[in-house]
Amino acid sequence: MATILVVDDEKNYLWTIEELLRGEGFDVATCEKGAEALTLLEQSTIDVLLTDLRMTEMDGMTILKRTRELSPATSTLLMTAYGTIERAVEAMKCGAYDFIVKPFENAHLIRTIHRAIERSVLVRENVRLSISLAREFHPDRLIGRSAGMLGVWNKIHRVADSKSTVLICGESGAGKELVARAVHFNGSRSGCPFLAVNCSALTDSLAESELFGHEKGAFTGALLRHSGFFEQANGGTLFLDEIADLPMPLQAKLLRVLDSQEIRRVGSEKTFHVDVRIVAATHRDLRLEVKEGRFREDLFFRLHVVQIDIPPLRERTDDIPLLAEAYLQQLMREGRVRGKQFSQATIDLLKRYRWPGNVRELQNAIAHAALMAQSDEIQSGDFPLELSATGEWEQALERVLPDDAPLDSTLKAVERLMISRALARTGGIQARAADLLQVSRSLLQYKLKTLSGPPSDPPIKK
Repeated sequence: MATILVVDDEKNYLWTIEELLRGEGFDVATCEKGAEALTLLEQSTIDVLLTDLRMTEMDGMTILKRTRELSPATSTLLMTAYGTIERAVEAMKCGAYDFIVKPFENAHLIRTIHRAIERSVLVRENVRLSISLAREFHPDRLIGRSAGMLGVWNKIHRVADSKSTVLICGESGAGKELVARAVHFNGSRSGCPFLAVNCSALTDSLAESELFGHEKGAFTGALLRHSGFFEQANGGTLFLDEIADLPMPLQAKLLRVLDSQEIRRVGSEKTFHVDVRIVAATHRDLRLEVKEGRFREDLFFRLHVVQIDIPPLRERTDDIPLLAEAYLQQLMREGRVRGKQFSQATIDLLKRYRWPGNVRELQNAIAHAALMAQSDEIQSGDFPLELSATGEWEQALERVLPDDAPLDSTLKAVERLMISRALARTGGIQARAADLLQVSRSLLQYKLKTLSGPPSDPPIKK
């Protein structure tokens, strides 16, 4: 049963509303003074606060502001006379859910309260999930003891309680969202919503609606009012992943929201206040994006207050055994595999591999190997082909290369051979060959130029 707290210094109104709401099956508490209401909010779970705007001792605006601090999940409705509607609109910008004009129709009041209850239920569910996620995404779960990861941890702890925007940079699969969650769940907003949005998945036509919401009838198909990501994350954190892919028109609107902390739904003339912390992430060089005109410079500086750089996995090889063991233990806890362990040869193999897909690729590789392993000990052959072949070519070279092979010419010959084979396998398509060789297309093109000339075979042991 929902609990409604009614505050009004006019006893007649207070009694009338109490009888109406009790008749609808609500649990109702009443107060004539704001101070009494705040005490109840501290001691009890209140779903909806219905308060008069103009009162002598403490007005509704003051109660609203204190309620947001004491009980963010409580939806506040303001009652006002016609002469104070402007103040009621101002209150909505400060976080009120809605306002009721006196004298009001009973049916309208009941409908509004039901909507306010739905909002409170959703907020409390978000809080419950946030607390659950906080345990999973504590910074201590960011596994690693390398110098690079120690630097990441240090910055997370320094910025977690700040309101500043954070820009997380790192290659795809490096764990940018995990760092963003750690920033959120270890700060003062940990009990509020955390929403992750992939900007590359936002279509130009619907991106504004997804971010800022829309009113009913704002465009074809808008059958109901929709709350955007900013509104849903109010009080918490909005994680904008792959921010470099945000369409240019929306970059200007995002900048305005960051500066004003106000949003406007599509199809509405009204703006209202939101309290949202922005954490953005990208695998691209945003400075280069700015230089080439694909990203707004003013938005870059607005986002670039604190930057956290996540080192790629190939630069933190000491962390690989820790990560691999953690992922394997997780699989066993989930019951997907039983009694598996790594051999030392397998650990050495994992440390030699370059991991172009970073920790995401490592996690998938561990799952693949654990499922494929025929014995309790996971072997190199249990991993995907591109990984299990990592040690084979080294062993082959060890067998055929003489001890006195000249380094420069041998390396060039091996590079020519590998590039030639990759191009042959991909039908001469350089982009696919670069992926096969796990290098960038620009590096492959550079190698093709510098290694041009008559090929020479590497020296072979006779």
